[in-house]
Amino acid sequence: MGQGEEKKTRPDSPVEILERGEIFFFYRPRVNREEAHSLDDVQRLFIVLRPESGDRPTEDKQEPDSGKEGSKRRHDSSSSPSGSKEGGHGVQVHSHGAQIPSGPKQEQGPPLLGLRRSGDYETASGGKRHEAAARAVGEGVYRILRHNPGSKKMHTHLVYKLELPAAEGKTKSHEPQEALHIEREGSFVIQIKNPESGSGSGSGFGGLREKRRAQFPAHLQGGFGTSRRFGPADPPDLLNYEGCEFLMIAAADDVEEELGLELEVENERWEEEGSCSDLVKEFGDVVAPAPLLEGTWA
Repeated sequence: MGQGEEKKTRPDSPVEILERGEIFFFYRPRVNREEAHSLDDVQRLFIVLRPESGDRPTEDKQEPDSGKEGSKRRHDSSSSPSGSKEGGHGVQVHSHGAQIPSGPKQEQGPPLLGLRRSGDYETASGGKRHEAAARAVGEGVYRILRHNPGSKKMHTHLVYKLELPAAEGKTKSHEPQEALHIEREGSFVIQIKNPESGSGSGSGFGGLREKRRAQFPAHLQGGFGTSRRFGPADPPDLLNYEGCEFLMIAAADDVEEELGLELEVENERWEEEGSCSDLVKEFGDVVAPAPLLEGTWA
């Protein structure tokens, strides 16, 4: 399906495209459950960003031997603690570009470790446990934008629009998407946490332990200045570093009205949904596609 296209609907639209690409959504059922039938059965939601281009060159992603576990993994700070295998709902955001691990046990190298095949593993306290395969639940295109509204400080947005599942009326339902609050399109202000700023007393946002925080090169770290706790995702290269923590703050529901930008997707040939899905082509051997193609729990 590709990265789609965009068009500015206002000549004075104060946005600049920093990154284009595809966005994929997955969920994994809770441990020892083969299927999910409601939100209560979901262990974690995964979001995969696959950058393709932008209006500026991007840097090479973090080297695999940089010493940071899970290189190139985009990690959202709202994730459950890494030691929790059965915790509540969490979100992980990943960049793309490595093989999916074949075993159920956590391997610490590949960025897409959450999308491993189903299987069993042993724990010291609970014995054998079963982990079901991830389920594909959304596919579309995204943009990371620099927004200069004039009256407000410059900030960055992550905006997306779904191609799959098909629009209402062309699938049986959209139960998993509705339960997981995956809208047809969305806009979020995205802010990167300064890894050198500490947790912040009483902020309610503790974040990762110091040894697991991102280690940005000097030219990227310098963009935070000496006192800022958060900064825009500008450049988006900040997201390439393992341990990068960020906030996604819901913005307006109507992307075109808010930003003067309309995303266009290639979703005309729904009679061949599976054949035109990049997600199914790339991850179909390790994820279940029913929630994506039929809009039903699996």
